[in-house]
Amino acid sequence: MSDLLPLFPLPNVVLFPGVFLPLHIFEPRYREMVADALLGDRIIGMTLLRPGWEADYEGRPPIYPIGCSGVITHFERLPDGRYNIVLRGLDRFRVLEEEASRTYRRALVEPLAERSPDPNDRTAVVDLRSKLHSLLSPGVERHTGGKPEPVSPYAKATSAMTDEDLVNALSQYLDLEPLEKLALLQHDTVRARAESLVELLEMKILTARSPCSSSVAH
Repeated sequence: MSDLLPLFPLPNVVLFPGVFLPLHIFEPRYREMVADALLGDRIIGMTLLRPGWEADYEGRPPIYPIGCSGVITHFERLPDGRYNIVLRGLDRFRVLEEEASRTYRRALVEPLAERSPDPNDRTAVVDLRSKLHSLLSPGVERHTGGKPEPVSPYAKATSAMTDEDLVNALSQYLDLEPLEKLALLQHDTVRARAESLVELLEMKILTARSPCSSSVAH
């Protein structure tokens, strides 16, 4: 990672290590950022804007300090100067200090390593993966008349993925609130991230199934 990492802050996007993210770049300052990155190591950092960013979006509104770097794996420069790019998540980081010499934002960052799992973590993650499977494909796989269980589309799509890749991909791609995704990114082990993801999905399912408790008095 470069000494100064280009930052691309957005209000609703959180990038995770190992996960791909397509982006359309249209603002002049971020076109410059992409052009500079393509001349160098192709790495930029994704961060999340704090609430209230609308008042100073054209400037440098506050961001959350934890983000994830990504390398540009594919790019297309359009005739009018816009870009379509694809990022692959690399490493989590913490913003230490920003500098303002460019039109786009750059910062000195501290890489945040993922902690290596111990044997107990690996066993727990297997169970958590099974829970995620149950939560995301309810009622799809069931025994009927002694016939083999059908394989769900979810199982087909994820069977070859490592535990870490699966948990990170679900954390990024599921329809969660940006701050919920940021909370998942802040965990430094796949076990902790998976545990939080399971708890979050269970809560959302429970909430969706609960009847509305409010009533209107007449």
